Parts: sequence; C-alpha cells; structure tokens
Amino acid sequence: MTSTETIYRKFLENLRFFLTVVLGIALAVITPTGAVAQSVIRDSEIENLLRDYLNPILKAAGLKPRAVQMILINDGSINAFVAGGQRIFIHTGLLMASKNPNQLIGVLAHETAHIAGGDLLSLRRQLDKASTATIIGALLGVAAAVGAAAAGGGNSGQAGVGAVAGAQAIGRRTLLQYQRSQEARADQAAFKYLDRAGQSARGMIEMFQKLADNALLSLRNVDPYSLSHPVPRSRIAFLEKNIGKSRFYNKKDSAALILRHRMMQAKLRGFQSSPQSVFRRYPVSDTSLPARYARAISFYRNVDIKRALREIDGLIRSQPKNPYFWELKGQALFENGKSQRAIQPLEKAVSLAPKAGLIRILLAQAMLAANSKKNAKNVIRHLTIARRSEPNSSSLYRLLAIAQAQLGRLGQADLASAESAFRFGDLNLAKTRATKAKRRLKNGSPGWIRANDILNYKHRK
Repeated sequence: MTSTETIYRKFLENLRFFLTVVLGIALAVITPTGAVAQSVIRDSEIENLLRDYLNPILKAAGLKPRAVQMILINDGSINAFVAGGQRIFIHTGLLMASKNPNQLIGVLAHETAHIAGGDLLSLRRQLDKASTATIIGALLGVAAAVGAAAAGGGNSGQAGVGAVAGAQAIGRRTLLQYQRSQEARADQAAFKYLDRAGQSARGMIEMFQKLADNALLSLRNVDPYSLSHPVPRSRIAFLEKNIGKSRFYNKKDSAALILRHRMMQAKLRGFQSSPQSVFRRYPVSDTSLPARYARAISFYRNVDIKRALREIDGLIRSQPKNPYFWELKGQALFENGKSQRAIQPLEKAVSLAPKAGLIRILLAQAMLAANSKKNAKNVIRHLTIARRSEPNSSSLYRLLAIAQAQLGRLGQADLASAESAFRFGDLNLAKTRATKAKRRLKNGSPGWIRANDILNYKHRK
C-alpha cells in the first residue's frame, strides 16, 4: 500500500469518526443514549397528574395539549427531553427528585419551550451547516496531506491529518454553542409560559439549584464551551434577575395537588423499591395516605396478597371515589390469579374514570382470563372505548383478537391480530395476518380496506 493510500484511508477513518461524533451530538438531544433500552411506564394516575401539570403550560405556549405526547421512562436520572416532534420524555428520577409540583412544572415549561420554538428542526439545520463546514475543512486537510505525500513532503502529510481532527473539534464546538443558546432561550420562554399560566418560577430555580449542586464537582474542571447546556449557575442567575417581574412568585401549590404529587411518588416507590426500602421510607407508624399506598403496593408486589388487600380496602374506605385504589385492588387480584374477583373492582374503577383506557384494557384482560366466551362482547365494548385514548396499544388489539375469535368472527380476529403486530413493529407478521383477514372479510368493507392498507404499508426511509 502506498503512502498516499495510507493517508487516504486515515482520512476516511477520521471522516467516519467525525460523522459519528456529530451524529452522536444529535442523538444526545433527540434520543439519549440507552433511551431505547429503557422501559416505558404506563400508569393512568401518574399520566393524569402530569397532564394536569403540563396542559396549562402548553396552552400558555399556544400549543394544543392533544398534539403533545408524554412518555414516562423508567430511569433514575434527573432528566427530561423533547424528541421526535411534539413528544416530551420524562424520567422517573425527575418525578422522584421534585419536592413539589411547582418544581416539576418548571421543568415541563422548559421542555414545552423547546417544542414551541421548533428547536429540534433548528438543531438539525444547524447540524447540517456544521457538518458541511467541517467536511470542507476535512477535505482541505486531506488534500494537503495527499498533495504533500505525492510531493514527498513527509511531515506535511501529518499536518493534513491534523487539520481533519481540528475541523472535527471546531464543528463540534460550533454545534454545542448553538445548543447552549437554544437552552438559554428555552429558559426565557419557560419563564413567560409559567407567568401566563399563573405559576411561580420558584420551582424552576429550585430544580436548577439541585442540578447545580449535583454538577458542582463534575463541572469544576470542565470547559464551559464543551457543554451542550449553559452552566447551571448562569441559568439560576438569569432567573433570579427576572424573578421579581413575576406576579406569581409567591404562589404556593394547593394542598390537594401536593397530596397527589406525594401519592405519585409513593406509588413509584411501591412498585420500584424493595420492601426494606419502602418500609424504611414509610414505617408502619406513618399513617398518611401516601405511606399506606406505598405499603399496599409493596405487599402485593411481594406476594402478600392478604395484607395487600387489607391495606387497599383501608385506602378505599378513606377515599371510596378514588378510581386508582379500585384499580390497584383489581390489579392485585388479577396478578395473583384471582381474575373473577378482579372484575368487580376494575368495573368500579372504570365507572369512576370512564376515560382511562388503560384501566379498561386491564378489565378486558381480567374478563378474558375469567371466562373468555361469556365476557367476549363486554370485552369488545370496553376495548372499543379504550381505543379512543389508546389507539396505538398493541396489547389492546391482541385482546380484541382473542375476543373476536371467541365469538367466531375470524376475519375481525385476523384484522385485530394484524393491528397488534403492526403497532408492535412486526410488519411481516402484520402483513401475514392482514392477508388472512382480507380473505375472510367482505370485499370493500371497512375492515377489508384497513387490512389492505396494512398490506400496502411501506417503511419510511
């Protein structure tokens, strides 16, 4: 291999590395490392609370609440981010770290600002500019290297390769500078949205203070120009300078909202923590509603169904119209093999929260497990209603397929199986089931047309 070929290969390696670095920067904003592997949590109670926090902020930003999706990620880090259009991803670590609703609302206002400002689209445009500039620099570098090698100038070739690496660093710093300016603008916009929504910005400052304390050691010797976000202290300084302009700085969260916030945290601890951790945090001497909630969940999660039901029944006596206590009772019974007994409390939960699609899906599961054929029509009714709020649920369509098959509606069952596979991401299986559905359904019927749509679907490139 000639020296020119060696330098050219080195250039390609550097260029590949550069593209990886730049693309990695984009993914750090669009899909943080490991986000795909993290489990997504679905819970009607938590999602309803977060909606009550978020919707007034969205309206203040001029956004339609229904157009913005929330995804809760089971991750202990204090983080939230916007990705894939109007979607806000929230880590459970952020929920647990927030001491009150206002702190969490402040973070949601910041993420709303990213959506309202179109920051993802802007970032991609900036990424394109940075990529072009850096690639031009890299090409100039390799041209110098190849030219020097052809002329026999030994060290000049190394200088050309060095220019490639230098261009990478310049491009990365340019992009990071742009990201920092985006974050600063989002802070400013969030401040305005909070004020319009009648919320205090105090929680936003408190959360940044928490982040600043956590980052104090790790950022001590870090170049601030190598960060994608402004240094926490500078963000706090901006807010403290402008906080006096807010009419709502001293506004407090209501007692009812604080209780719901603590119930959310108790629920997460009950499901995610060991019994030892739960009982250290919520000893038997603590008779508050959140403590009893966490202990009840911990009992059922650790197969002590009798103690769990005693705790849950006590919760229901305290708040008989709380749908989530009835849901918990049904869930505990269902997951402990008592499907028939689970139906009544789940039906009660549905009557108290008729729009909660997730509860209806759980009820459908219990009904099918108890007696598929007898309950099939009711299962279809509940799943049809649940589909309004859970149109992309793969499990909903899987249960619908079972119920339709129990009633002998094989074409509808095949179509529901195709829908389930389609939403799960298995396009091959979806098309196989859709083919069967088309054979069994009446030509031109709505079901036949939908099956045909699935067969004609192509992955977007």
